[in-house]
Amino acid sequence: MDSSGVQGLKGSWDYVDGENFDDYMKELGVGWALRLTAKGVKPRLIISETDGKWTVRSESAIKTVIYEFTPGVEFDETTPDGREVKSTISFEGNKWIHTSIDKSGKKSVVTRFIDENGQQMINLECNSTKARRWYKKAD
Repeated sequence: MDSSGVQGLKGSWDYVDGENFDDYMKELGVGWALRLTAKGVKPRLIISETDGKWTVRSESAIKTVIYEFTPGVEFDETTPDGREVKSTISFEGNKWIHTSIDKSGKKSVVTRFIDENGQQMINLECNSTKARRWYKKAD
């Protein structure tokens, strides 16, 4: 796979900017205080893969969150805001599709891909609320 595909997501990424993230978190049920804290967080993402098992590490001044997965296999995940969800990540073409369902049945879908500028784009969706975040390759 070339660097524009899912394999291109491997490496370290620094947060650049986002749109509508607060509304997305509100739709997920994240409380005001946590949303306020999240607004100031500019995480570094580190994505790696060994023998078909992928690891995502999100590092910030506040907290480091790590999850591991095998594509297409459901796993238990604790989100950065502390919600326990069932997640499945699948690779479809050049996109990484992360689907999560919480205990109340609320579903969110996070799609990652490399755009034409080589940035990692992350589209987030819960019900009709959509948000975007983007990251650039770390130096």
